[in-house]
Amino acid sequence: MKLEEFDFELPENLIAQTPLENRTASRLLALNKKDGTIEDGTFSDIVKYFDKGDVLVLNDTKVLPARLYGVKEDTGAKIEMLLLTPVEGGYEVLIRPARKVKEGTKVVFGNGELVAECTATFDEGIRHVKLHHEGILENVLDALGEMPLPPYIKERLEDKDRYQTVYAKETGSAAAPTAGLHFTNELLEEIEASGVKIVYITLHVGLGTFRPVSAETIEDHKMHSEYYLISGETADILNEAKSAGQRIISVGTTSTRTLETVVRDHGMFKAASGFTDIFIYPGFKYQAVDTLITNFHLPKSSLVMLVSAFSSRENILDAYQHAVEKGYRFFSFGDAMIIHGGKKDGNTL
Repeated sequence: MKLEEFDFELPENLIAQTPLENRTASRLLALNKKDGTIEDGTFSDIVKYFDKGDVLVLNDTKVLPARLYGVKEDTGAKIEMLLLTPVEGGYEVLIRPARKVKEGTKVVFGNGELVAECTATFDEGIRHVKLHHEGILENVLDALGEMPLPPYIKERLEDKDRYQTVYAKETGSAAAPTAGLHFTNELLEEIEASGVKIVYITLHVGLGTFRPVSAETIEDHKMHSEYYLISGETADILNEAKSAGQRIISVGTTSTRTLETVVRDHGMFKAASGFTDIFIYPGFKYQAVDTLITNFHLPKSSLVMLVSAFSSRENILDAYQHAVEKGYRFFSFGDAMIIHGGKKDGNTL
């Protein structure tokens, strides 16, 4: 398939720059993946699309305030650093301007509360650094760092918690699993009270989430790799639901990639951890997920391809055109959609 087949026109004014005051006030587009029919609503009403016995899967990764601004120790030159993922002896980071940071370079942040010493250099601004600090790193980052917002968001985020899900727990992401930003604790309690089970998996979102697909033929695209974990308790609940014909409702493309990776590799849900570079595009056969809750994604992105595989490219592009015409807000702080097949559409493994 060609990359251009996943392009669409998006007015710049529809790119949400700030989160809504009320998380559940986002709009909700409900797309029936079987017949392409669309309903418009509000996220607070999402429970009406659930059945008793369904399982809602949330990604509990927590975003580090990992964007830091410092200076070179020797020259005072300004340096921006984005922490990506832990590596042996330190962290993998993205540096700008990269040409100024070579092996042995030290970058100072704040008043010296954090010093990054470059230990290895790679292409595309990637560096490995050893971090020197006192106390707990997460506390140091809370004091010095900013949330690593995507490049299309130009507004400054006043409240760091708004780029964090209310159930964030496992620290390690370079970006938020944004489909989960619409949930509040009160809404989750209402969902549980309706008879829906809620379980958690972890996938730490990496730098690749910001990278566009550049290959003209999408089959040539190489996906980034991200760390995931699914517990035995979660796997048992999911297997039981599948056996009973209940639906697995995945919140976000990150949860979806985790669930489909585990079922692809093991033939069922199973306690597992590791790295996944699964690339989901039309032609992919979903085995794990029955219903998908997601935000609206960038043109020609791997995420548009993932949701197209869940329904069809035509249905998704029609739904996106509807969203544009109706003035939906797009991307990380934007509105949401639920892609379903009607009630009780679960498939057994």
